[in-house]
Amino acid sequence: MTTFVQFHLLTAYGPSNPNRDDQGRPKQAMVGGSPRLRMSSQSLKRALRESSFFALDLADHAGTRTKRLHEKLVEGLVADGVALAEAQKAADQVAVIFGKLDTPDKKAVDAKTVATTLAFISPDEWALAHDLAAKAAAGEDLPKDKDLKKLVLRKADGAVDIAMFGRMLADDPEFNREAAVQVAHAITTHRAQAEEDWYSAVDDLNKAEDTGAGHLGEHGFGSGIYYQYICVNVDLLTANLNGDKALAKKAMAALASALPVTTPRGKQNSHAHHPMAYYMRAERGPRAPRDLSGAFFTPVDARLRDLGANDLQTASIRAMDGTVANLDKCYHAGAAEDYRILNALTGEGTLAEIVAFAEGAVA
Repeated sequence: MTTFVQFHLLTAYGPSNPNRDDQGRPKQAMVGGSPRLRMSSQSLKRALRESSFFALDLADHAGTRTKRLHEKLVEGLVADGVALAEAQKAADQVAVIFGKLDTPDKKAVDAKTVATTLAFISPDEWALAHDLAAKAAAGEDLPKDKDLKKLVLRKADGAVDIAMFGRMLADDPEFNREAAVQVAHAITTHRAQAEEDWYSAVDDLNKAEDTGAGHLGEHGFGSGIYYQYICVNVDLLTANLNGDKALAKKAMAALASALPVTTPRGKQNSHAHHPMAYYMRAERGPRAPRDLSGAFFTPVDARLRDLGANDLQTASIRAMDGTVANLDKCYHAGAAEDYRILNALTGEGTLAEIVAFAEGAVA
């Protein structure tokens, strides 16, 4: 049977704008007919990949999402002493493995060739691509098409973020990687909407002649308690890492450590939002995954009396725990799956316990 680890987090954000829409306002969603603030799964995964837990604890195991493989291959070959024209010709042959190439500004003196789409490239694939380009620059004939791609593309290796969040290569689906970690959009547990902040900036040298502002502007912000859900297919994660269980354990530890303290960094200099989840529930076992967003379809601010709470934080915990208890009662004869809790409102549980619990899922 497949082993899943599920994380449910409640995090209180003060006025902030960590994840913006196309108009610069906090992203929003209608849930259960009520307006909520929202953070996209893309922004949350990006924040995780850039967290110190991934950068330090998983050094040398991070993929790179980029269109600039060609440019980096050329730079590497030139640094190795290859003439620029030969380096570019070799890079043309190899970089196309990850997608079609284009040179947007052909008239520019330092025109750069880039891929037309982003590709998620593992460290092993970077090294193989560079070695292949070096052989091409040395005059070695390279195979064509699929035979060439098989020399670089990998179905599994040590890139933890690719193993977790997957990748798609439209022209070579056999080298796609299915995501082992599913990340839901985070939503507020209560009704919340974006607000506007009109602000001015003062010209420091304009002391008396003109009392008006030197600059006027506006930006959106919002505040609320966000529910975040993450589901890890532990068996798929290990398989994506080529069966390396020791690395899978490190990956689970980094993920569990990063989740409660990592946030998208939109407008962070203006709001200094550095929230830490005040409630975290980790579950481990073979049961079919289930998110708990249904606990908040009716916003908790409309259920305070029913939940026996006077504040949104406590109400959110009780709504979530009540949903868990009822689901267990109806589907599993009242038996809970193995779990750990961190509750910063009561001081119950520790992050260290949850990290060890998540690591232990890798058999």
